[in-house]
Amino acid sequence: MNAITKRWSDEGGYREVLRIAVPLILSTGAWSVLLFVDRMFLSWYSSEAIAAAMPAGMASFAMLCFFIGTAAYVNTFVAQYYGAKEEYKIGAIVWQGIYFSFLSVLLIVPAYLLAESFFSAIGHAPGVQILEVEYFKLLMYSAFFVVLNNTLSSFFSGMGKTLVVMWVSVVITVINIALDYIFIFGKLGFPAMGIRGAAIATNIAVICGSLVFISLVFAKAHRQRFRVLSAWRLDLELFNRLIYFGTPNGLRLLIDMSAFTAFLMFVGTLGTRELAASNIAFNINALSFLPMVGLMIGVAVVVGQRLGEKQPLLAEKAAWSGIHIAVIFFGTLGIMYVSIPWLFIYPFTLNGGLQDLTDGQQLIVVLLRFVALFGLFDAIFLVLLGALEGAGDTHFIMKASIMVSLGLLVLPCYLYIKYFQADLLVMWLIITLNVVLYCVVFFMRFKQGRWKSMSVIH
Repeated sequence: MNAITKRWSDEGGYREVLRIAVPLILSTGAWSVLLFVDRMFLSWYSSEAIAAAMPAGMASFAMLCFFIGTAAYVNTFVAQYYGAKEEYKIGAIVWQGIYFSFLSVLLIVPAYLLAESFFSAIGHAPGVQILEVEYFKLLMYSAFFVVLNNTLSSFFSGMGKTLVVMWVSVVITVINIALDYIFIFGKLGFPAMGIRGAAIATNIAVICGSLVFISLVFAKAHRQRFRVLSAWRLDLELFNRLIYFGTPNGLRLLIDMSAFTAFLMFVGTLGTRELAASNIAFNINALSFLPMVGLMIGVAVVVGQRLGEKQPLLAEKAAWSGIHIAVIFFGTLGIMYVSIPWLFIYPFTLNGGLQDLTDGQQLIVVLLRFVALFGLFDAIFLVLLGALEGAGDTHFIMKASIMVSLGLLVLPCYLYIKYFQADLLVMWLIITLNVVLYCVVFFMRFKQGRWKSMSVIH
């Protein structure tokens, strides 16, 4: 107990990590609640709607991942500038992130135009395919703002002002959930729009979030201290440094999410029942995964600030504190997934949800056991990822993603589907082993310690 108390109050201890990470955990937790409620409403609407929402939503996110991951890397620059007491440089790096965000339009437009061809090639059931195309194309209207929000939120998260990020996320979540209910089911005089209504609600909420972030970032109090207006010019040297360190992070996110999206597409070829059950299991997992993403960002901020202060030992200590927190959090939730799975499944069964899926609930119970196993390794992996990202070790991260996500997830699933009589549980075993191996690779890199001598700002 004394060791825990000491670890709580020490520099690099639990309190320091949680002070920055808790608002981010609540922020990403708000997104997990949003996704959970969104998918729950769609499961009430129809099985085809819930089956289509996850693949189309993941495809739209995966398409943006390169830009999101690169723009979000402004967070590490801000953290290291802040730790190095070079606050006057923060406005300039935020503007470079904004300029980079505009490049996402170069992909958004062709993706919109090619949506029908893409989902037709996947080969899901015709009814599901129509909804996938509609949902994907509508989400493209707010795609630029999704990227922009990652840049603007990095201004606050990098400095440890994570409460701001949390409250903006809460605003987005409340708007989205309220509009989801109105548009999906046709309330307050609006027609019932189903999955189309879910996409429109998301678009409105995301754009509202961008407007809030813009008003906060460019507030008068920030103009002199951080030069958020005067440093608006394109700085090619700084922009290129963001590209050098940020694009490997963007590619890592693109590869990982594309691999996960491919996994869902492969599952979808097994049937609507298998796809809907997998979608619900992953949405339940989002209740734990997205908060762990918040912890990952928090660890990246603390590590970045400590390295900016030239205190690598405290950076390492903070990373270990994050690992301890992740194990406790997900260990508890994993036990609940196994012992009381019906608690998490029940919301999807309300209003007649899942009734048209034969043995659908029993299948989800089995899948949650996989979630309980790989989720613990995933939580540890995310903390390790945050530590390496906060240091600037993004080129290793990118190379590891190519090896693990493509070589040990997409390729085995493809070969299994193509040459064998595929079974859903074997598919889930493959993704579980993939997460475990991912965690092991990053732990070995972390233990080597090369990241402790890295810097993105000098």
